[in-house]
Amino acid sequence: MQPPPEAPIEKTSKNDCGGDARQAPRLFGQFQEWIFRVLAGLGAVLICALCGELYARVVADDGMQFDLEMWKYAVELKQISSDPLIGHEHRPNRAAHLMGVSVETNSRKLREREIPYQRQPGTLRILMLGDSFTEGWGVPLQDTFSKRIERLFQEDRIAAEVINAGVGNYNSIQEARYFLTEGYKYDPDIVVVNFSFNDAEPVPIYSSPGLLGRNCYFCVVLVGHIDTLLRVVGSRPVWSDYYLGLFDGGAAPGWRDARLALHGLAVFCKERNIKLLIANFPEMRQLRPYRLGAITNLIRQTAEQEGAGFVDLLPAVVDEEPSRLVVTPEDPHPNSYANGLFAKALFAELLKLAGECCR
Repeated sequence: MQPPPEAPIEKTSKNDCGGDARQAPRLFGQFQEWIFRVLAGLGAVLICALCGELYARVVADDGMQFDLEMWKYAVELKQISSDPLIGHEHRPNRAAHLMGVSVETNSRKLREREIPYQRQPGTLRILMLGDSFTEGWGVPLQDTFSKRIERLFQEDRIAAEVINAGVGNYNSIQEARYFLTEGYKYDPDIVVVNFSFNDAEPVPIYSSPGLLGRNCYFCVVLVGHIDTLLRVVGSRPVWSDYYLGLFDGGAAPGWRDARLALHGLAVFCKERNIKLLIANFPEMRQLRPYRLGAITNLIRQTAEQEGAGFVDLLPAVVDEEPSRLVVTPEDPHPNSYANGLFAKALFAELLKLAGECCR
């Protein structure tokens, strides 16, 4: 029986280090090509981002774009509060040009002249609590309803100080908390809660925006356009449904929390013989028919239950064309003209309360 033949032995040339040696240059070339593609892609993204930033700063930012101006307001004039129930507050002694007007804060973080805690004898003192409607978004300080009311008292030969304690994006919880921790020090005769239709929103949890969040104009513009697109295609609720949903006929958690805050404020004022007035501000995109009447009824009911005064400011503007009342078509904050109408309606109610104040 013959033994099996031995397997042939392959001979290797001295210059042949196997397939790997021949494959190495090709693999290295593929790696270089991959790196080039990655860098080219990153470069394209960077160029697009720079072009977008240039567009946002030079073209889009005309000083009247709502999203950009609100972002600047947050970056330049606001800071995170040490009190989580307040959330954010104005920075003291800061100034910025926002929505076409100068906005300056005093040493006590208010958009107001310097007013000491100590009162002047014989001078009526009113403290205005509220959000950007009260702060006077897009309106010169002298045209805000707070300062207009102050002048109306002067015209009626009544010495009065009307303190603007409004801060943009505040809700009822933040407003009440501010008064109970800081605003009460002004020892006012009258406190006015200027209630807005979004005041049942929860207090946000804030964190530092970081380098990109503080400097990227294009990010703000892009997010704003995406939000608009989502509303157009129906992925976000229309404004009236959103606001009504915050209250849900009185059952929404956000409104229950706001209601509790208003109750605490009312109790504090009663104990110190401070008059309390709740003013209901309308959403001015559509005044006839008015879609948010259910919210107005809840606020009226709350004022009655707390023994506070109440004034609905819708009648002050209902006969006006909405376009005459707002800062811009995209920004439905009350303009100077609307502030004047609100001031007259508020003054009539405040005049009644002033007669009841014994100081």
